[in-house]
Amino acid sequence: MKRIYYHYMALTGFFGLFILLMLWNTVLSPSTHLPVAIVLLFVIGPLLFPFKGLLNANLRSCTWMSYISLFYFTYGISEAYTTPSELNYALLEVFFSLLLCVGSSLYVYTAEKIK
Repeated sequence: MKRIYYHYMALTGFFGLFILLMLWNTVLSPSTHLPVAIVLLFVIGPLLFPFKGLLNANLRSCTWMSYISLFYFTYGISEAYTTPSELNYALLEVFFSLLLCVGSSLYVYTAEKIK
């Protein structure tokens, strides 16, 4: 498989995760205990740090995005286990975070072999 497809896979995982988290926390089931802006700051914020580098296919940013996506994977697993009413959203979060992690990891791995 060509290296650019791994980057596209990582971008698909990122945008899917970003859209899912935005919809989940604002429209589908907003928090009743905290303001929505605070929830979005803590949930979406870590995704945005290496975002520019991911778009530019920077290897260091892709590596960090892979690490950050593991947090969303564990969060999705815990949400699927603790909140059965939101199982579908949690499983989508797990899917998109795995897509992001695998895509960015394979992109970085194949870049090392090209040198």
